[in-house]
Amino acid sequence: MGALSDDNVKGLVLAISSSIFIGASYIVKKKGLKKAGAKGNRAGSGGHSYLKEPWWWAGMLTMIGGEAANFAAYAFAPAILVTPLGALSIIFSAVLAHFVLEEKLHIFGVVGCALCLVGSTTIVLHAPQEKHITSVKEVWELATKPGFLFYVIIIAIVILVLIFIFVPRYGSTHLVVYIGICSLAGSLTVMSVKAVAIALKLSFEGSNQFVYGQTWFFTVFVALTCVMQINYLNKALDTFNAAIVSPVYYVMFTTFTILASMIMFGDWDSQSATQIATELCGFVTILAGTFLLHKTRDMGDSPDSSTMDSPVFVAPELDTLHAGPGSRRSNV
Repeated sequence: MGALSDDNVKGLVLAISSSIFIGASYIVKKKGLKKAGAKGNRAGSGGHSYLKEPWWWAGMLTMIGGEAANFAAYAFAPAILVTPLGALSIIFSAVLAHFVLEEKLHIFGVVGCALCLVGSTTIVLHAPQEKHITSVKEVWELATKPGFLFYVIIIAIVILVLIFIFVPRYGSTHLVVYIGICSLAGSLTVMSVKAVAIALKLSFEGSNQFVYGQTWFFTVFVALTCVMQINYLNKALDTFNAAIVSPVYYVMFTTFTILASMIMFGDWDSQSATQIATELCGFVTILAGTFLLHKTRDMGDSPDSSTMDSPVFVAPELDTLHAGPGSRRSNV
């Protein structure tokens, strides 16, 4: 394990700040969505009345502040260091959901938060150093290698299948549909965000990168994919428990982002097998924490309910295994 470089430390501080803002934004936006849903069509049903709700815009501005800090973090540190720190937003949003939205967070949820924190710390302490890049053209060369192009094509196909086949059938009952779209698109967004962040950093240092068409391509791509993610994240937040949307989104988003970064930037090329194994163990620890958060989301709400028998990643109102005679259980 090597010491963190100055750039990695800057990225670390920015990423932690980002997590605090983003974690709070989930709760504020959820509050706005609930208020808007009481007045008109819910976002999960295709409505957009939340656009007239001040609480939703407050949450949106908070998220933009968090994303701005996250954006800056990618200019200084590798994605495998910045992205896992999103676990802090899980902890923050889960705790706020408990107190503000009265969405229960019980003792096993606290343990789940602790596991997320331990796993993230493990990854941070063994993360690779940031590569030295002197031009956005270097990022473009990495993005157009056959391996990464193949990844992009596969991701695009899966997103289209989810949107046109799975959303109409399972979007309102299975969390992984909405979050899957956000996460898959997000992995490509992060690679483009890193390119734009590097371009801005180099431009501020005196080497203007906005004279290159590649910089503008990455910028437009970021804008388009962000709009897509916001749309489906709103649907997920309006349909499912906020304390669960955060960790599930984190797990899927982080998984695909680390995979994309590994393929595009070769983050693990300079690391030993021990370092890679330690990072993987840290990520598995985070997975365990988020799974525990999900499985205990309703613990204590009903004295006769058994949370360990509930289905995974479905809308809470459809989890009726213990609701009595005639109840129906949705499939995963």
